[in-house]
Amino acid sequence: MRFRVLIFCNFLAVGALLLISNPALRAGAASDGGELFKQKCSMCHGADGKGYPALKTPDFTDPKVQASLKDKEIVETIKNGKKGTAMPAFADTLNDGQINSLVAYIRSLSSSKSK
Repeated sequence: MRFRVLIFCNFLAVGALLLISNPALRAGAASDGGELFKQKCSMCHGADGKGYPALKTPDFTDPKVQASLKDKEIVETIKNGKKGTAMPAFADTLNDGQINSLVAYIRSLSSSKSK
């Protein structure tokens, strides 16, 4: 029985590594994140992710903004909000998979890849 559990855990670990390293699978996460972005984020960050200067929200299509943000920072901001801004915390309403989908979608907005 212990051997079966060990094999199952290894199978899950390999699957997680494949998901992280496979761009095609991440693209699926980005498309899922697009719907979440539209529902939860677009009112402040714009439907196109360009943000609103009056709200001081970042332009996620700007390569400089993309380069300045680490994935871990984006996750933390989504989960915990951002003090001193209108950015709310979503830790109680979004699970880790949804948050990772949002990160993949935000990364897909970079205009540098279309040039």
